[in-house]
Amino acid sequence: MIDRAQSIKAGSAELLYAYIDVEPVTFNRGFYTVDVRYFYRITADAFVGAARPVQVCGLAAFSKRVVLFGSESGSKSFTSENNESQVQCVPQSNLPTAVVEAVDPLILSLKLVDVCECRPCDCGCVDIPMAVAACFGDELVTGGDQHRLFITLGQFSIIRLERDTQLLIPVYDYCIPTKDCSCDNDNCEQDPCDMFRCVQFPVDEFFPPNTITTTSSAGGGCCQR
Repeated sequence: MIDRAQSIKAGSAELLYAYIDVEPVTFNRGFYTVDVRYFYRITADAFVGAARPVQVCGLAAFSKRVVLFGSESGSKSFTSENNESQVQCVPQSNLPTAVVEAVDPLILSLKLVDVCECRPCDCGCVDIPMAVAACFGDELVTGGDQHRLFITLGQFSIIRLERDTQLLIPVYDYCIPTKDCSCDNDNCEQDPCDMFRCVQFPVDEFFPPNTITTTSSAGGGCCQR
């Protein structure tokens, strides 16, 4: 469909997975390179002739590298989970943990590009994890004869390094109630209708706000419930 398409219309973009690799910087102690490779599922509408558009689904990948400070530690941590796989005999056992928080990207641009010798396809060079490939119903096609589909995405993400540390925090014993709290007669015998009249009318539940941060309150006049 991509080879036969005359034009393309953007659909949606979904972030499937982010592969993370952490390596120490050789000549800068305490700093580490974090290589992140994002994998996206892209849907678009391909227009072939005068017929109705056909939805196509494909995979896009993007790599990003950042350098962050993660301090140094000579300790090695062992847990009871996966004992057989935690043989820490490698020098990188004290690396910090990289965490990537991301949302689904925005599609900024989408275009069809003709295939030529000056623009070879590098789709076959992408190592696709099995879990990512399983997100697609059919087998991914990594080559075409006429067209390539290029997409520009806007990705918001937060990349940080984490390391376990020891902190001294004051704690107290469990607070267990010794007796039931009894209410006085005024609170126990309050009229349910009077209590309901004190509840603010949920205007936003019936009328969507104009902006995300809009807060509305009931007016001082009469309102029907």
